[in-house]
Amino acid sequence: MALAVPGSAALSSAARAADADAAVNGGFESGLSPWTCTAGSTVTSPVRSGAAALKATPEGSDNAQCAQTVTVRPNSQYTLAGWVRGSYVYLGASGTGTTDVSTWTQSAPDWQKLATTFTTGAGTTKVTIYTHGWYGTGAYYADDVSLTGPGGGTTTQPPTVPTGLKTGTVTATSVALSWAPVTGASGYAVYRDGVKVQTVSGTSATVSGLNPSTAYAFQVTATNDAGESARSATVTATTPARSDDGGSTELPAHALVGYLHAGFANGSGYTRMADVPDSWDVIDLAFGEPTSVTSGDIRFNRCPVSECPNVESDADFKAAIKAKQAAGKKVLISIGGQNGQVQLTTTAARDAFVASVSKIIDQYGLDGLDIDFEGHSLSLNTGDTDFRNPTTPVIVNLISALKTLKARYGARFVLTMAPETFFVQNGYQFYGSGKWGGQDPRCGAYLPVIHALRDGLTLLHVQDYNSGPIMGLDNQYHSMGGADFHIAMTDMLLTGFPVAGDANNVFPPLRPDQVAIGMPASVNAGNGYVAPAEVTKTLDCLTKKTNCGSYPTHGTWPALRGLMTWSVNWDRFAGWEFQRTFDSYFG
Repeated sequence: MALAVPGSAALSSAARAADADAAVNGGFESGLSPWTCTAGSTVTSPVRSGAAALKATPEGSDNAQCAQTVTVRPNSQYTLAGWVRGSYVYLGASGTGTTDVSTWTQSAPDWQKLATTFTTGAGTTKVTIYTHGWYGTGAYYADDVSLTGPGGGTTTQPPTVPTGLKTGTVTATSVALSWAPVTGASGYAVYRDGVKVQTVSGTSATVSGLNPSTAYAFQVTATNDAGESARSATVTATTPARSDDGGSTELPAHALVGYLHAGFANGSGYTRMADVPDSWDVIDLAFGEPTSVTSGDIRFNRCPVSECPNVESDADFKAAIKAKQAAGKKVLISIGGQNGQVQLTTTAARDAFVASVSKIIDQYGLDGLDIDFEGHSLSLNTGDTDFRNPTTPVIVNLISALKTLKARYGARFVLTMAPETFFVQNGYQFYGSGKWGGQDPRCGAYLPVIHALRDGLTLLHVQDYNSGPIMGLDNQYHSMGGADFHIAMTDMLLTGFPVAGDANNVFPPLRPDQVAIGMPASVNAGNGYVAPAEVTKTLDCLTKKTNCGSYPTHGTWPALRGLMTWSVNWDRFAGWEFQRTFDSYFG
């Protein structure tokens, strides 16, 4: 499908003469560089021209995407073209600053040309072009990929002063800011009371680490290779007293969160509530599960003696919960998990969810709720493309249910979420089934829930494990197994990102005190385990901007809340390694 761009006929002959191919090694004659591929190699047959072509094979949750980031000019038209072979082969561009585009073929037994056009936004200087296949459809081939349009050129002067600076959500310790994009800007600097405190690549930022009941003044500048603009007009904000902050839940500055296998042993053995060490600040009871996928009726069943011989009585369990709470700990019921699919398809299911979850909370005297919806619990209907205004019933009903629970229990109610990367950070590239269909409708499906609840959300701890490769804000794919993956995934939450590459549809950053990093406690707990040294590198980079790897972060967040792990039981099984790493770092 080629998209027509209004005004394309008005291009002058001089502009056309200046057109060039911005793609590098589009024929794959020099191997894969500078392409970044999740799965792929060059082959000598079949080729469309030259001596090489790309072959890539999607497997599991990986669609075998190959991508490169190219330099472009703002407000300019480009044509993306390439030749492909195979079934369900895609060619597209993201980060255009206007409408991201893609085109595809259902079946190309021989070489077939794909082409599409787009116009860059006013502040766009980089675009990512990509090709990929589809899950489980076999190998595809690509050759002679080109991006034709004005060359990127050289920036000769700093950008103009940003306009439209305004404040958003103001809490006792943070202020959210946003402003209009500036043509030719590659980044922005945020000033607090005349001091530069943050640099970002987008047009929003959250300044954290502030004092309650204090007035602050903010300005922003635009930057590019030629320098920095003058500062914008000043906006002011006064943080409220901490008691006015609806999200106050009395967590420590840095918290350790862990899931406790309360309903099963799972090979790691049963751990009694009273035996959970004091280092654990938030204890999630795993799991509350529905009576059926669409009932909304959640039940919490404790581990039977036949599976957990050392399980305590209900009375001892409740007494241990009260003892934890007396020591300042939070105990939550976690809903969902790998086997607990929850789809609130109707208002009746929504109301049953609220009633049954409330019953569990009241029965055990819990502090709140953790949403761990996985699998097919959340997906977006076709046409539901704006995370700020969702229309899909399972999304709308979940948001309504959580707001009802938050209102019922008040400001001290702890609300946390533990989505997988596919449902959050993957939204940077793909959202739902896409504007033209064909994508997995679960892509980014947690984003509207997180956004709608952000003012009442205590913690978001995305599961940085059991994940396929995910594209970071550097437009490179990052895979599990080292600090870079955790750094890139967390940076996306703290910086914000355009959803599906749409600069007009930006998911705003969360406050650092709302974010914890989810990691498996041991090699037995899940794919993606990293050694303590990699955990330390992750924390150093995000909180101090030291010990960083190849990923360029967009800020420094000393107020990052902490770490989450699956699970308390597996950490005990592994000799409490994860707990000791947390304790040694945060003291």
